[in-house]
Amino acid sequence: MTVGSFFIRTSRVLNSSNFLLLCTLSGGGVVAYSESQSGAERPSIEANEPAKKKVVVLGTGWAATSFLKDLDASLYDVQVVSPRNYFAFTPLLPSVTCGTVEARSIVEPVRNIIKKRKGEVNFWEAECVKIDYSNKKVFCRSNIDNLVGSNEFSLDYDFLVVAVGAQVNTFNTPGVKENCHFLKDVEDAQKIRLSVIDCFEKAVLPSLSDDERRSNLHFIVVGGGPTGVEFAAELHDYVQEDLIKLYPTVKDKVKITLIQSGDHILNMFDERISSFAEQKFTRDGVEVQTGCRVVAVNDKDITVKVKSTGDVCSVPHGLIVWSTGISTLPVIRDFMEEIGQTKRHVLATNEWLRVNGCEDVYAIGDCSSITQRKIMDDITAIFEAADKNNSGTLTIEEFQEVMDDIILRYPQVEQYLKQKHLRDFTTLWKDLQGNESKEIDIQAFKLALSHADSQVKSLPATAQVAAQQGAYLARCFNRRDHTEENPEGPRRFSGSGRHRFLPFRYRHLGQFAPLGGEQAAAELPGDWVSMGHSTQWLWYSVYASKQVSWRTRVLVMSDWTRRFIFGRDSSRV
Repeated sequence: MTVGSFFIRTSRVLNSSNFLLLCTLSGGGVVAYSESQSGAERPSIEANEPAKKKVVVLGTGWAATSFLKDLDASLYDVQVVSPRNYFAFTPLLPSVTCGTVEARSIVEPVRNIIKKRKGEVNFWEAECVKIDYSNKKVFCRSNIDNLVGSNEFSLDYDFLVVAVGAQVNTFNTPGVKENCHFLKDVEDAQKIRLSVIDCFEKAVLPSLSDDERRSNLHFIVVGGGPTGVEFAAELHDYVQEDLIKLYPTVKDKVKITLIQSGDHILNMFDERISSFAEQKFTRDGVEVQTGCRVVAVNDKDITVKVKSTGDVCSVPHGLIVWSTGISTLPVIRDFMEEIGQTKRHVLATNEWLRVNGCEDVYAIGDCSSITQRKIMDDITAIFEAADKNNSGTLTIEEFQEVMDDIILRYPQVEQYLKQKHLRDFTTLWKDLQGNESKEIDIQAFKLALSHADSQVKSLPATAQVAAQQGAYLARCFNRRDHTEENPEGPRRFSGSGRHRFLPFRYRHLGQFAPLGGEQAAAELPGDWVSMGHSTQWLWYSVYASKQVSWRTRVLVMSDWTRRFIFGRDSSRV
């Protein structure tokens, strides 16, 4: 059975003289004490303190910011590298595209965040272009224009936290990069906002025909996930509530089309939410085309293939927003090639978020995926460790003890028990031995857990997952003992079998899908589904509370209030 290493809590032992000196420091009498000693006799605190380990963090997104907020920076020499000197609340990007919320209201400067941390954190506005794992270096390049001197530098690290996120996946569709808008960053949202206004301004020019006006006002959204659906809903509200009042001559020529390759939009939500969203879009006049795949895009037309019939058609457009998932950044692809993960789409990590095959390198957020260990790979070793008297069978007490440990080490087992509606391990035990035998053998033990690995699922690339990973990894670093060579991993299944530090476990807190018209849908913990106007107000309260600072919280709520009173702004600024 392969066993990793584990984070444990640091304990530092101070001798009595050092403790007295610290007390003197807090009392303000250290100056008189120090001056009474000769230079040779003066105790040196610095000499007894180990050098701080260098932690380099790549990125300032959800994962990196969550890590920095919870990290005890006084324990490390922390350096942050990112091409953006701010954190953006990305779930509100669709609102920025239509002026419901201003871009500045959802961003917080990174330096505002790190200056509040205990200890010193250095930030460098630059892009990481290469990770040299063998030499424990990262090479960076500043993207600041007209920079005096060299714009390239390198940083050494003891621990590297990779949280660079991902880029939009175009699936190598011809013309997408040149002719489509993406919705991944604040800059993307600002460009979309200007382009929407441009489409309307161009459509009212007297030199255009009606067909040309319809083409300019045909807005196409590719991708029926949460981002695409929310943008389509925001755009519909923007048009109906604000723009048609300003451009009344073209109000009948506006069209919004949502293209989805799957059979339904919001297919990662409950079926009731997906159906509710499609029905609402139909009522609102938003055309939903499911089962369609975009095969090419140019500056005037988008070519779509209907998967069921194979028919191909071209449709004129004024603006296309491409929102079809994510792909790996070039710097991560190069790193994966260096460490032998070329056959994967994202970085593979273990349950403690350490990159597989790498010491002291961790990956969190959209650039990585956890490789969940399967219980059937370890089932024999687990049984042998639980069978303390080597009898070849497990008693109810031994079974209970090993299951307590399994439930912590293998999260899929807990999900399996919930799916089978098994209240506790006693119920599972009764199902195994049918109330006839007092012990079970290894075959019965394997049979009991044989289907548990079917519950292993990849975590979605969402802000919620990234934030929880960042907070978890920060707790690991705060409790790390620098004297251990291998600070991660579980104990073997022996003795009590308890863990010193548990693997990462994602806790799903629910997800929202704003659908426009002051209506939203939500999938909440406990398989609860909520839809309608009340859910929209719940969305307001949750998104306001999740802002990274009081400044952004106040700004976002004031933007919502301004929109209710004055409407959205349509000026090109």
